[in-house]
This record gives sequence, C-alpha cells and structure tokens, in this order.
Amino acid sequence: MSRIHTTLVLFLVVAACSRQPVIDEDMMRIDGAMPVNLAGSWERDYARSDDVNAALRAAYYELSRTSPDRQFSGNPGATQPSSKDTSALMALARLAELITRPDVLTISQNEHEIHVARKDDFAMLCAFYDGVAKGTESRYGTEICGWDRDQLVSHLVLPDGLQVTHRFTISQEGDALRVVTTVSSSTSRVPFTLRRFYTKFKRPTPDYECIETLSMKRVCSTGELVL
Repeated sequence: MSRIHTTLVLFLVVAACSRQPVIDEDMMRIDGAMPVNLAGSWERDYARSDDVNAALRAAYYELSRTSPDRQFSGNPGATQPSSKDTSALMALARLAELITRPDVLTISQNEHEIHVARKDDFAMLCAFYDGVAKGTESRYGTEICGWDRDQLVSHLVLPDGLQVTHRFTISQEGDALRVVTTVSSSTSRVPFTLRRFYTKFKRPTPDYECIETLSMKRVCSTGELVL
C-alpha cells in the first residue's frame, strides 16, 4: 500500500468517529470474490422506506436527551435542545433527504469494482484491487468502501466536516435491497439516518434498434435493421 493511500485510509477511518471507526482495516480487505453481488436495477419501495419527518422526530428526541446545552421548555421537568443544535440537525436532515432522493439505482459490479449510478445524481464507485479497498477522489469529496460481512459500506468525506455513510444490504432472495444512509457533521451532536428500501426490476428492452455505420454514423429503427 502506497504512502499516499495509507494516509488517505487513515484519514477516512479516523475522521468518521474518534471512538469507533466507520471502516477499519479488516473491512477494507477481501479474500477472493466479493461477499455478495449487488448488481441490477433497483426501484424505491416507498411503503417500506423511512418517513423523513418520523426519522427527524427520533433524532430530535436523541438530541434533547443528550445535549448539554438543552433548555427548559414550558412543561416542568421537560427540556429541549438549543436552537444551534436544532438548526444543525435540520441541516443534516435536509442533506440526507437530498442524497437519498433518487428513486432508481443502477448497480454494476465486477471482480474489482462496484458502480452505483443514481438517477439525477452523482454516481458512487467502490474499488477493490489486490484484495484492498482503494480510495477514490471526486469533485464531491473522498470516498472509500469496505465489507462488513455481507454489507457493503461506503464512507464519503465532504468539505466542511460533512461525512456520509451508506450501508448496502441485499436480501437472501436477491430481490430486495436496503440502503441505510447516515449523515454526520462536526457541527451536529447527533447524526441523521434514513433507511431506503428498493426492489429489483427488469428494465424494458428499447422499442428501437441502433447500429453504427461509416456513411450515416448512428442509424436507429423500430424494426429490423438491414444494410
């Protein structure tokens, strides 16, 4: 492992949480084939996915319970978090909702890489070469992946102390996918988590056929093409 890559890995592992890393060295190593195959087209199951407002209420309760800056509310003995803590949590909730908004995921996977294309959003790339996860750089931030048994974990470090973690879990039957997204920040005392569920579907074959030609470049037709 190169010195630059070692530094990148250590930064990503430590940055997530000073007490417990999101991805440790064992998770970054795989022996042989990847544990599961996530490839396919996945469509959001809205009935099973978390409601953003319900998730926000749960996070707000945790913030109220743990915040040292909590303030007394109108009810005797009841407390509420400070406006600063509340604003920071609301910002995380909005970001998590935005990140998880795409309703279709297209995942391709080979022996070294997993590519997650999300409709109307940037794609995610997890790379494993020589049995070790490789960090990838993009204009959004620095990302590294690992395997927590049969869960794929993606950890993205963004500017200004923002961090995004995705956990991908596929059902035993291979027809359902759960993605747990956690957004955290140095400005918020508690993270914000959303669960999204997806079902596998087959993309319809196109109603037209296209071929490349030297004279006419690309030619498409709704019937059989004959040259």
